[in-house]
This record gives sequence, C-alpha cells and structure tokens, in this order.
Amino acid sequence: MKQLIKPPHLSAGDKVATVSLSWGGAGDESIIWRYQQGKERVENLLGLKVVEMPHTLHGPSYIYDHPEARAEDLMAAFADPTIKAVFACIGGDDTIRLLPFIDYDIIQRNPKIFMGYSDTTVNHFMCYKAGLASVYGPAILTDFAENLQMPEYTVNALKRTLFSTEPIGEILPASVWTSERVEWMVANKNTARKFVDNTGHELIQGKGKATGHLIGGCLEVFDWLRGTELFPQIDDFKGALLFLETSEDMPPPSSLLYMLRAFGAVGALEKVNGIVLGKP
Repeated sequence: MKQLIKPPHLSAGDKVATVSLSWGGAGDESIIWRYQQGKERVENLLGLKVVEMPHTLHGPSYIYDHPEARAEDLMAAFADPTIKAVFACIGGDDTIRLLPFIDYDIIQRNPKIFMGYSDTTVNHFMCYKAGLASVYGPAILTDFAENLQMPEYTVNALKRTLFSTEPIGEILPASVWTSERVEWMVANKNTARKFVDNTGHELIQGKGKATGHLIGGCLEVFDWLRGTELFPQIDDFKGALLFLETSEDMPPPSSLLYMLRAFGAVGALEKVNGIVLGKP
C-alpha cells in the first residue's frame, strides 16, 4: 500500500479555491447563476470563504483552448498558503490534457484538501502520484448548486469529512436518491428533482467483510489513464477496495464489462479485496 499524506482538516472561515479543470461551464453566461448558487452554499452551509482562481470563470471556449491555464490555476491554488482546500467546479472530459503542465512537487509540498468527482478523477490521481490523499466528493455546479437545497445527507457527510479530526466512521446509505435530470436553466431554478426511496447497500457477490485502502473514481476516466504516468502501479491495488462510478454518459453494460475486463487483464482485479460500485 502506498503511504499517502493526509491533508489538514478545515475550520470555519478557511479560504477555499474553486477551479475549472475540465469543462468551463462555471463561467458560461447562461449558467453562471448556478456557480453563484453553489458558491453561496459553500459559504453559508460550511462557513468557508470561496475565492476563484484567475481562470475559473473564463468560460467554456477559453478553458477548452487553454489547458495550461487550467493547470496554472491548480498549481497556484496548491502553492498559496492562504488557501486551505481546492474544490472543482465540475468535471467534463478534458482534464487529461493538463498532464504536461503539472508540477507534482508543488502538490506534495503543499498538502491540502482537494475535492471533486467524475473527470476530476484525473486530478485525484495527480494527487495520488504526488503522495496526497484526496476527497472524491461534491462539485460546485452539481451537488452544491442542487435546486432549492442540498440534501441533508450530503451536507452532513461534508461536515464529517472536511472538518472533523475523528475517523469518518460508518457510511450509511442515503435514505433517498435521484437520477432525474432537470436542465440547468434559470426557469428551472426552483424546480426540485424528484427523489425516491433508496433501497440501501446491495451485495452483488461475495460474503463476510472486506477491508482495505480506497482507490478508484469514474470508471470511464480511470480507464483513459491506463498507459499514462498517472495509472497506479499494480501493487497499489493490493488489498484495496476499488470504488467505481459511471458518468452521465450512461455507458451500456457491455462497455462496463470491457473496461473491467481491461483492469483484470493488467492484474488489478486479482489484487483488490473488494469492489464498491456507485448506483448508475
């Protein structure tokens, strides 16, 4: 197992940076209201102070055309001692283009909380390469900006994970969940998504209990990393709990099979103690 640096926990009033590392939707004129809504939740519900990096709100076209600017924001956020955490605005499909511009020493010398999910899987493995543990969790435009209000389950989980020095402890399933998509339009701002009762954890195969360190992310993105400098060493999977989710692209079961088969072919699956799959 690779030993990782655990970043310091947050305190009320800490400054956190928001970064656009893949898609630049946070700066899109038609949905910047959603970014502002998410930012307000970070400040009001968690008591943190949000600051944008220089290119965070430059919009989709600029962000796409300038992966070096995205990387510059990430490096600057880690290097700034006044910034205590870095939150991704959203994922996308383009983070891998940051690879040539990353200084892993900056991340290692400045350990702090990094949080995001989906395409941000790439950035998590940048942290992993630098020896830093990171938080696979909510993003500004999605979870923080949830219509009407954030689910209490999410808020409580964030507080327990980001602020407490105690072990996170048992992670119970949420009582409700949703996969409904409501278009991000101002006209829909007050339209709540429909949540339904959750059935809890489901054991697909196996028995008993399994323990191990966590390694994983969005399966499609993780699969893109095979062959790059970010893909973990096979021994890093030894004794791990591999956690995986799929994106809103909704890959068919056959694609899931092929990607898992590839992980098996490189020897990763025979090393892990278990696999945790997010509800698709």
